[in-house]
Amino acid sequence: MTEIRPEINTEKEINTAAPAVAVLVKVIQGQARENEKRFTSTFQVGRSKECDLQILEVCVSRVHLQVILENGEWRLKDLESANGTFMDGAGISDASLPNNAVVELGKGGVSLSLALERRELPKVEEAQTATTDFGTETQIIKHYFDKKPDENIGEQTMMFRRAFERVHKKKSVKYQLIIGVAMLLLMATAAAFIYQSNRLNKMRTAASNIFYTMKSIELQVSKLEEVVLLKADPVQVAELKAKRDKLKDMEKEYDNFVKELGTYKNVSEDEKIILHVARIFGECDANAPKGFVDEVRRYIDIWKKTDRLKIALNRSRENGYAVLIPKILRNNDLPSEYFFLALQESNFEERAVGRATRFGFAKGMWQFIPMTASQYGLKNGPLSDQGIYDQFDDRFDFVKATGAASRYIKDISNSQAQASGLLVMASYNWGEGNVRQIIAKMPENPRDRNFWRLLQYKDIPRETYDYVFSIVSAAAICENPRLFGFDVECPVLRTQQSSAEARK
Repeated sequence: MTEIRPEINTEKEINTAAPAVAVLVKVIQGQARENEKRFTSTFQVGRSKECDLQILEVCVSRVHLQVILENGEWRLKDLESANGTFMDGAGISDASLPNNAVVELGKGGVSLSLALERRELPKVEEAQTATTDFGTETQIIKHYFDKKPDENIGEQTMMFRRAFERVHKKKSVKYQLIIGVAMLLLMATAAAFIYQSNRLNKMRTAASNIFYTMKSIELQVSKLEEVVLLKADPVQVAELKAKRDKLKDMEKEYDNFVKELGTYKNVSEDEKIILHVARIFGECDANAPKGFVDEVRRYIDIWKKTDRLKIALNRSRENGYAVLIPKILRNNDLPSEYFFLALQESNFEERAVGRATRFGFAKGMWQFIPMTASQYGLKNGPLSDQGIYDQFDDRFDFVKATGAASRYIKDISNSQAQASGLLVMASYNWGEGNVRQIIAKMPENPRDRNFWRLLQYKDIPRETYDYVFSIVSAAAICENPRLFGFDVECPVLRTQQSSAEARK
């Protein structure tokens, strides 16, 4: 591509187009092992692990695209991919790479931003005029202000020179004073910035410490409740009350820290809602990982491409599930937002039957397998080994099944998930790669075993990843459907006042 540039008025032409030494690639849309990489030599993009940039999307071929560096120039080459390669909307097979381009792997699929980095060339100084005729003003300056011995100049020249030096000295002092004040202000600003940054980092750390201490106490309270329910020991009842009071105090302290940190200040309303939902499910909103909010937004956009959410919510409302399920969850001291877990499992279809697995058929609204159903007091019907509805199977009784699901969720929260609601979802789903094996390797405490830590692992089963983000995004949508562009009627899971106060 020819670069258009102004002519330079010098004796020989100078090429200002420096060679490109690197390409910076950013993943704008789509799942990748790394969202940003810098390359200084030829590289390949595709779904295969052998690719230099691995993209984890089905629309991407195993080895989809090659970006080639030859003779200081970069070009794109489609490697006969199934869905094609498009640059700035146009299909390509082999094309030069401009300074900046947006490349799609499959039409409407994964989007990459590619930007060339060029080596800076030294600036060209303008050619100076060769003439020695400086004009009258130049002659005057040379005559009066050239450095000559004082005895060789006249009285008038000396007077002009001394006057000039006095003015010059005053201006120099003035400029030095201005520069000094500017430097002091700059140093003060830098010091204030460093102080404020350190203060915010300390506050963020303190907020995180309070949050995870709070989750540890919450775990202790839940486990103590199990004992108290079995035997009403006055000492244990008093201990339980003391821990609950401490938990309430810590929640207030944490809220104050979050307000001072400004976690919910100067952010969009949809981001406030997404962080608030993460907090409801037991994740620390003060240290949510970079990209989490954008990823939830991406799954919200996925919900927009289908009527599934609207149909499922209508079904839940028409059959009374939207009232009864949140009530049963709250009675078990669980966030009523776990309502959306049933949506993800079955779309609120009471007679849902899952696919065959090595554990048997998952059945009912909460998709219990036979073994887990028995463990939580549900009776499997005589047709449990067949993929059909069975009126004698308790898994199809949504009231009994919801009660069993609440107890199951609480047990996961108190054990494997360490009070992390998003880990509860991941454990509930299992996934083809059995995500519980990954969770089991994490330290057994809320600070080190939570969904933020799980996201750092590269081996999360895709099914589980989609499962969790689908539930979180559905819960976020129902906090304010109109804001997210949905025409759906959601259940009232908590009062609007308490929900709004939590996001302040």
